Amino acid sequence: MGNGKTQNRESPSRDLSMATSKSKPMRLYQVWKGNNKFLCGGRLILGPDAASLFLTTFLIGGPALAFCIRMLVITGQDDPLFDYPVFIGGLVLTVSAFMFLSLTSSRDPGIIPRNSVAPDADDPLEFTTPSMEWVNSKTPSLKIPRTKDVMVNNHTVKVKFCDTCLLYRPPRASHCSICNNCVQKFDHHCPWVGQCIGARNYPFFICFISSSTLLCLYVFVLSWINILRQKGNFWGIISRDIVSVVLIVYCFIAIWFVGGLTVFHFYLICSNQTTYENFRYRYDKKENPFNKGLISNLKEFFCSGIPSRMINLRAWAPEDDDSVMGSISSDLGGGFIGSKEKFDIEMGGKLGKDGIVKIPSIMQNFDYSGIDDNLKTKSRDMNASFDPFFFPTDRQLIKQPKPSLGAHALDDKRMQ
Repeated sequence: MGNGKTQNRESPSRDLSMATSKSKPMRLYQVWKGNNKFLCGGRLILGPDAASLFLTTFLIGGPALAFCIRMLVITGQDDPLFDYPVFIGGLVLTVSAFMFLSLTSSRDPGIIPRNSVAPDADDPLEFTTPSMEWVNSKTPSLKIPRTKDVMVNNHTVKVKFCDTCLLYRPPRASHCSICNNCVQKFDHHCPWVGQCIGARNYPFFICFISSSTLLCLYVFVLSWINILRQKGNFWGIISRDIVSVVLIVYCFIAIWFVGGLTVFHFYLICSNQTTYENFRYRYDKKENPFNKGLISNLKEFFCSGIPSRMINLRAWAPEDDDSVMGSISSDLGGGFIGSKEKFDIEMGGKLGKDGIVKIPSIMQNFDYSGIDDNLKTKSRDMNASFDPFFFPTDRQLIKQPKPSLGAHALDDKRMQ
């Protein structure tokens, strides 16, 4: 009996050690705080609205495949020297558009790593003015200026502090509210590709919209040529070749959207702007500090390489990586247990997503060697040691009734 109860009392600590020892190491993308979706072990990075890719694929692939099938059908009837090259050209443009679409939507746009704590102020100020705006972060005693001034091409540019990533954003970077990440040279969040457009996928985005525009022009022009090559009454030909008519109307409408978007982005390249900067500087009526002239702007875009990624999301995440999993100080600042977290009363720790108890890092660093052994006393009727912090789960807690005032009066009479 005594040995069984002793094993029951030691089981929580044994289970806790087994749970912590069996916890598998996780990669950085598995604990990343952003809203991205990851495929192929973190090699492909998608946005939270990646489902829109199905609509984009249908809008591009549907007319393109219809045109290619139409050319294959009329190949044996008309001149093969004309039909085969036209078919191959349409197929190449279609494959190119889908290839650049996949590179744009599944590539790291330039995510900036997060900080676990707010940085210290470089130049602490001993005075405050009502016009100053401060960031109190998660520590009320720490005050950080909301903006800082940096020099870019002899122009003063204000960089803002990101409350989510706890960092000063580099020039031309911005925080995407949809993906919940700070992105280098943030252009915009494109709903058609379901991804942020930033420094590392903007060239592929330009290639995608350019190839889509060329595909629309190609199908539009060649569909007209297919109609004009046929002999007979014009209205009779149109009534027979319904596929070409539908493709002409569809591509005419699509060219205004995708073609206009392509022209707008080539204007941004020539002026060295992003979509976000174009609207922001137009609203603030400020001069673009990144404009170096037409030739230098084109050279910077076409001759510069794609910047390397700032974070490797396939790397192994440390056990106490505060930058991605949250620091214990933030938990203590807002209450040790959050409203969305579970707490195991018996084990004395937080429950993870897989049900394994996680010990906070601040508790793992405690020195337990100095605990007095006298805290564990022997029970009168058993040899097992008594742990004042342990309560068996198979027993019920019985509350002793409080003595009433009448009972106290009766005891006083007996003593007298």
